[in-house]
Amino acid sequence: MRLLKPCPSLTPTKSSIWKENARRNSHVHPPGFVAEVVAFAFGLAAASFFPAILLGIFDKRTNREGAITGMVTGLAFTAFYIIGVKFYGMQPWFFDISPEGIGTLGMIINFIVTFVISRLTPPPPSDVQDMVARLRSP
Repeated sequence: MRLLKPCPSLTPTKSSIWKENARRNSHVHPPGFVAEVVAFAFGLAAASFFPAILLGIFDKRTNREGAITGMVTGLAFTAFYIIGVKFYGMQPWFFDISPEGIGTLGMIINFIVTFVISRLTPPPPSDVQDMVARLRSP
């Protein structure tokens, strides 16, 4: 049985495979990609958790309804902006803020919604308010 020898011009070499992989993945630059993902993570965390934590400690009137509504609003706004700009070609529309920095605006929206909803709903129970007062004192 005679084996056919592969044609050298059709056989991929290590360098040609490397070049093809680099061409396919040219949009992924590891240091920039890592920094971008970290910026998204911190932006999403700031837009969802930071206002609830801060107002929960320093504002006796902040309640569960306000905190949950603010967290959902801030997270939804920030995620919508990031996903829209990065994956669906939406143009950055708010003062041309990049998706990596939109978490700050999501955080501000969360603060406003949490504050307003907490004022429109009943205050937290007195035992919760006392716990917050104890938490704040050294």
